[in-house]
Amino acid sequence: MSIADFSGRLRPDACPGALQTHAAADGPLARIRLPGGAITPAQLHELAAFATSGIELTSRANVQVRALKSPALFADRMAAVGLLPSPTHERVRNIVASPLGGRLTGFATHPLVEALDRALCARPALAELPGRFLFALDDGTGDVSSLGADVTLVEDGILLAGTPFALPGAGVDTLVAVAEAFLAERGDSGAWRIAELPNGPTRIATHLAATGLPAPAPGLQAPGLQAPGLQAPGLTAAGLGADRAGAAAGASPVRGARVIGLPDGRVAVEAVVPLGRLTAAQARLLAALDVPVRLTPWRTVVLLDLAEAPDLTGSGLVTDPDSPWTGVSACTGSPGCAKSLADVQHDAAQWVAARERSPELPVHWAGCERRCGLPKGRVTEMVATGDGYQERQK
Repeated sequence: MSIADFSGRLRPDACPGALQTHAAADGPLARIRLPGGAITPAQLHELAAFATSGIELTSRANVQVRALKSPALFADRMAAVGLLPSPTHERVRNIVASPLGGRLTGFATHPLVEALDRALCARPALAELPGRFLFALDDGTGDVSSLGADVTLVEDGILLAGTPFALPGAGVDTLVAVAEAFLAERGDSGAWRIAELPNGPTRIATHLAATGLPAPAPGLQAPGLQAPGLQAPGLTAAGLGADRAGAAAGASPVRGARVIGLPDGRVAVEAVVPLGRLTAAQARLLAALDVPVRLTPWRTVVLLDLAEAPDLTGSGLVTDPDSPWTGVSACTGSPGCAKSLADVQHDAAQWVAARERSPELPVHWAGCERRCGLPKGRVTEMVATGDGYQERQK
């Protein structure tokens, strides 16, 4: 959904969850929120048990399971392994975070993700947040600051719908206060995002100040926020130590496979999941490695704190940064989606098979004009028309 699509809608947000499933063409579809993309081996095993058609990775580092035979049983099993901590708040736990969690920068975000999740679930009023409202926590690498979250926490402040505000000491309480301010400001407008409110960032900042919180100051000089694709104005790497600046500047663009050396001598591995669909076998393989796993908004999987990079040859997970799978995404397409005009998963795979290396720009295949799952930033779009595909540049 783009901002241009918003026209003062009054209908409720229908984003699926584990309890409120979506009636897709291939059967009930459930979406499980994974705050910060974090998932345990036990949770991976449980998802694999239901993933007859694979586990879909979303652009918010959540997962979807399609064609469920028993949605009620699925919800019960998800709750049993900790993936459904609040039946009233399950669809508002939309939290993305830097997958390295501060390992290169020192700004540890994962404990903050967990604290934010608890705080959201503990406030009954926040169950009214739209399922599109998005929180982000950036560890200083700048990887999630460009995703257009409603509120992004950085080390020295916040971004409100991409607009930076200096706010030293900002933390989980600030993020919760922003969510409460949004609910107060949206009124009966039907807005789902801060960017849909006229002068949204300024209104939210003014609301925070009126409640007695420190007033956010426009503009932000935030250490560590120098990364490919960062769009927010006023963000610089001023004050970043030489070692941290080198790590941030030298990191590969967050769209494909890479091995990252960590300061403690261990490594992290990012692998591409072809077309964002993780098979049950791949999920079990990742679980067997018994290391922290993070799913990312760019539909990759990050394995953390490894003594050495594992051999994933033959798994179908892509670890070659030049692979033609790198940077290619697609919506579900037909037959899973009744609105799709083509089997885009098949067509995208055929296109990849004819290439020798990754495309210059990310390429997203879509079965209709809704273009579900379209990545942020510059993208080549392949949109099905019913008579082939139309290529566009975003």
